[in-house]
Amino acid sequence: MKLPWLPAGVVRALPGRGEIFYRHHVREGTTDPTLLLLHGWTASADTQFFTAYEVLAERYSFLAVDHRGHGRGMRAPFTLEDAADDAAMLVRELGIGPVVLVGYSMGGPIALLLADRHPDLVAGMVLEATALEWRETRRDRVRWKFLTLMGVGLRSRWYLYWLRFGLRRLGRVSSELDQWFPWLEGEIRRNDAHGMLEAGQALSRYDARGFAGSLGLPAEVLVTTKDHLVHPSKQRALATALGARVTGLRGDHLCPLVQPAEFAAATRRLVDAVVSRLPDRAGVAG
Repeated sequence: MKLPWLPAGVVRALPGRGEIFYRHHVREGTTDPTLLLLHGWTASADTQFFTAYEVLAERYSFLAVDHRGHGRGMRAPFTLEDAADDAAMLVRELGIGPVVLVGYSMGGPIALLLADRHPDLVAGMVLEATALEWRETRRDRVRWKFLTLMGVGLRSRWYLYWLRFGLRRLGRVSSELDQWFPWLEGEIRRNDAHGMLEAGQALSRYDARGFAGSLGLPAEVLVTTKDHLVHPSKQRALATALGARVTGLRGDHLCPLVQPAEFAAATRRLVDAVVSRLPDRAGVAG
């Protein structure tokens, strides 16, 4: 089975919390801050960011964690706050903060909570395909009612068939994915069904409108302009609350997989932009 380029995988015990799995790439000789990559719901660090790993590694050191119940993440009750605190403890244990956060979809709420709860650890953030909340409209609330059905599907004997069908559909959109199908299937199947449900329930209650505007950090927002899961208007509302600059990518929520080159390049540009705005980076070329 062919594998994409992946940084070294590490399992580390977090005192009082459990074992966390993360990818760790160290760029020797850099004075740039380390990046902390935070993946979305039902993804993992690898399935979310593997298409951007090499582009980011050209300049930056980074950590990419698997959240609770996702991928190789710890099997423990999921809350967004706990996911943020897990990542924060890892940064403290490694002594690499303050970091620049890169949060995709669910990784956005985790990033915002991390910045709010552990401000000394965060220098700036890039948020992608995410929102301040998913509960304001009736349509939002109705969507979350189907979580129970999702749980049934994840435990169904038909799940593997649906997974392979979905990957084949993606392959018709992006032929670049074909070579990674066996690996992607195996990685997605690592997810814990109960953990997925708990994460969905946490997202259904999430609302950062009360604190996001007070974070005061350099921020960039990637808006996926054809997104059917996180409406672009919600993504722009997030940017407005943060005072962040907006970059549009003409793609849907799965653009990291179906538009890998565009996603990787956009992510790198936004990270570069945040780093260039940090107080101690004025005049430093990328």
